[in-house]
Amino acid sequence: MNRKVFIQKTMGAMLIALPAFSLIGCSSSDNGSDNNPDPEPDPDPQGNCLENGTEINISANHGHSLNVSQADVQAGVEKVYSIQGSSGHNHEVTLTVANFDALKSNNAITVGSSTGDGHTHSVRVSCA
Repeated sequence: MNRKVFIQKTMGAMLIALPAFSLIGCSSSDNGSDNNPDPEPDPDPQGNCLENGTEINISANHGHSLNVSQADVQAGVEKVYSIQGSSGHNHEVTLTVANFDALKSNNAITVGSSTGDGHTHSVRVSCA
């Protein structure tokens, strides 16, 4: 293979590979949808948020933390939380009145965070 053919084949491969890598690299948890969907009831509620508080699970977590207190669940008013924790960037999570109603009924909820540092997180709040 001569140099000219090698360069042509290399450039052709790059023209195919770069868009493919761009599509793969652009996937994220932010699908442009509402970050606070209506809560979906847990089919098998466990725990008691009003008596025991909540447990938190943050997807793809790298130092973020969230505390939803028993008092917050009892108050049941919309609240915006920072989940920065020990991470070098911040995200916010909003729990709505409907989210708190679900927690009062001992149903877990999942909400999306705001975008920070080019990504989002899915945050699950369940009853302890």
